[in-house]
Amino acid sequence: MTMEEAIREFALPVRDNGDLDPLLEAVGDSKIVLLGESTHGTSEFYRWRADFSKRLIQEKGFSVIAVEGDWPSASQVHRYINDFTTSHENAAPLLAQSFARWPRWMWANEEIADFVEWLKNFNASENRKTGFYGIDVYSLWESMEEVIHYLNDVDPSGGDVELAKQAFSCFESCNRDPDKYAASFASFSKECIDEVVKLLASVRSNAAFYPSEEEADLNLHINSLVTKNAEQYYRAMIRSGVESWNIRDRHMVETVNELRNYHGQEARIIIWEHNTHIGDARATDMKEDKMVNVGQLLREQNPPEDVYTIGFGSYEGSVIAAKAWEAPPEEMILPPGKKNSWEHLLHKTGAFDKLLIFDDNNRRLFDRWIGHRAVGVVYHPAYEAQGNYVPSMISKRYDAYLFFDRTEALNPL
Repeated sequence: MTMEEAIREFALPVRDNGDLDPLLEAVGDSKIVLLGESTHGTSEFYRWRADFSKRLIQEKGFSVIAVEGDWPSASQVHRYINDFTTSHENAAPLLAQSFARWPRWMWANEEIADFVEWLKNFNASENRKTGFYGIDVYSLWESMEEVIHYLNDVDPSGGDVELAKQAFSCFESCNRDPDKYAASFASFSKECIDEVVKLLASVRSNAAFYPSEEEADLNLHINSLVTKNAEQYYRAMIRSGVESWNIRDRHMVETVNELRNYHGQEARIIIWEHNTHIGDARATDMKEDKMVNVGQLLREQNPPEDVYTIGFGSYEGSVIAAKAWEAPPEEMILPPGKKNSWEHLLHKTGAFDKLLIFDDNNRRLFDRWIGHRAVGVVYHPAYEAQGNYVPSMISKRYDAYLFFDRTEALNPL
């Protein structure tokens, strides 16, 4: 059977949320569900991930959402949906203020604002504490500031606050410029490395002394972890793209595991990230470059039945992206999928939205190499055929796949 024939036989049409019933059943008793996206700027991906997350929360008891965003920014959302703060009356201004780092449209958008309001209302009506957390590694300076502010409030004369100030002083000369830090300290003395490692070790050893109200202890611990791992990430950035990638994804997994330790191993967690992070790297050409990712690491660390991975993609439409790093976001055309790509085959077998669930009955039919589109925050549609297709074995990369034939751009705030 060809892959095209297999798609025709096993693809399920998707028209509304009710058509995800088979997917909810396939998730079963999984404790970790990873929801991907093939771009960072497609409205359908955000809306359908939100809809499926609502069902996981309501029908399966999931209580933690971890996203590809900065911890300090996401913590403002977490505080809002759990009534830890009254500084904002609705989600839109909160998101616009909290997610100030480029590419801010990833989380400061109308689709996320709607989902955040739903989370807040659900927590209030059900007396639940569903969490919203950022697991990325970029917030070096913001996390250090959070640590110092917290320690100054709790124990201004303590040893940990002095360690934090010493660690912060190592980075002050870089004026919050990651590239400058990477270039200046690619081969420097171990001073800053030692400072952030000592800070994290001390915070961990003194954990029992810090109050846990409104998860302040977790906030301190993760911000300290970000500080240590972000320092490694930015230092590695100038030496090796592979090394910095692996540091970033290992950090995200470490943060997920800390969340599970904090909330209990039986807590169920939803992860929102790009397909390149959630789809198992061993089923792509990333393996040849010795790159790992979140999906691979979580599968390696947990029983197979505990981890369920769902990829998202589309054939054509529009997308929000930028032409260069830190350039203004634009609405761009997403051209039709390249001939003989995964996206092209899904369109060719019927120009409608569809769901594929890979199981013991059909997985072998989809474990063949095929190009699979991946669009980042920097994008040039005219040249995507040369660099935006990742060789993949789809059914080994994901447990299921949601395909939208035509999609629209995200709506930034």
